[in-house]
Amino acid sequence: MLQKSTLQFLTTLKENNDKSWMDDHREAFQAAKDDLQQLVEKVIHSLGKKDEQIAHLTSKECVFRQNRDVRFSKNKAPYKVNMGASINRGGKKSTFSGYYFHLQPGNGSFAGGGMWMPEAPQLKKVRQEIDYCWEEFNKILNKKAFKDQYGDLDIEEHTLSREPKGYEKENPAIKYLKLKSFVALKPLTDEELTSKDLVKKLIKAFEALQPIIYFINRQLEE
Repeated sequence: MLQKSTLQFLTTLKENNDKSWMDDHREAFQAAKDDLQQLVEKVIHSLGKKDEQIAHLTSKECVFRQNRDVRFSKNKAPYKVNMGASINRGGKKSTFSGYYFHLQPGNGSFAGGGMWMPEAPQLKKVRQEIDYCWEEFNKILNKKAFKDQYGDLDIEEHTLSREPKGYEKENPAIKYLKLKSFVALKPLTDEELTSKDLVKKLIKAFEALQPIIYFINRQLEE
């Protein structure tokens, strides 16, 4: 579980997003960061028993920094108003598919993962794998555990308006071949974040996603 003070810190940060406020509240920030890292350590410990590819990770390798990169953004607010962790076989900077936890008070949190906006060569490889192994991929998407947790991949946000070059409209996998990201998301309420069974819920969500992560990553390994 997460502490209510962690959610409260992020809520207050959203209302006071400037360096002077952060400097005055460094202890509260560190406490929130430590709270998230402890949660991530527990997840890694439990999930690593079934996915040895992430068992070696530490929370520091997974939790993202709080500072925003404002160089190319019109929004010059210096800090993120959420926290996140990418539990990925190569850590948060890896290009492989992995698990993700997003912490954002106001019921904006979620668990899930996959591969977000890969570079063109990687995207091409994943599309080819889906096309060549459609029956296997479709079977993974229709597993009860995945259906119960996610329903489907996130189709709405990162989808081409028409089929990618080299693929026909009639391709049975076309809905997924049009994707630019391959992610699945499970919303989490603020109440769930502070419940004692949060780790169990995250593990259940991540385990349901593991077959898709392995499916994507095996092509990237070649």
